[in-house]
Amino acid sequence: MSFPASSPLSSDGITVRLATVADASAIAAIYNHEVENTTATFDLVPRTLADQETWLSARSGAFSAIVAVNREGQVLGFGSLSPYKERAAYRTSVEDSVYVDRSLARRGLGRLIVEHLLDIAENSGFHAVFARIEASGMASRALHEKCGFRLVGVETEVGRKFNRWLDVAVMECLLHERPR
Repeated sequence: MSFPASSPLSSDGITVRLATVADASAIAAIYNHEVENTTATFDLVPRTLADQETWLSARSGAFSAIVAVNREGQVLGFGSLSPYKERAAYRTSVEDSVYVDRSLARRGLGRLIVEHLLDIAENSGFHAVFARIEASGMASRALHEKCGFRLVGVETEVGRKFNRWLDVAVMECLLHERPR
């Protein structure tokens, strides 16, 4: 299982690379904004720096976290793959997570991260990648669709945040059908 540890992705100096524990503070800042202000994650409690460092330290191989950084090394967004389900028959499937600094939305960073995650999944021998997106998150759904995901179902009222019941759109990308 090998995959690119780092790849320059555009002429504006954005690079996607493996995340390190040194990225924990920047990742936590991006993630905690989503925890506190949006339904992009169903977490209710912000991560401490120690929590984020532990999360990063526990990730390896195909399940490593990646970051998109600018020329100065500033973390602009991050992503990761996680096991889809625990039972053995699901081992060929993974779930993605993608977060981009909200001030940099709609600049292609999310797509760079998702495409890199799909490369990692494919190079690691996985068959399917799932995205579980709060159903009203149309930008995230559109991003995943552009990357080859299709809607396969909606889980109704499976989460509760900000005093609202939330639905989850489940999207899937079969890697052998992935657009190139």
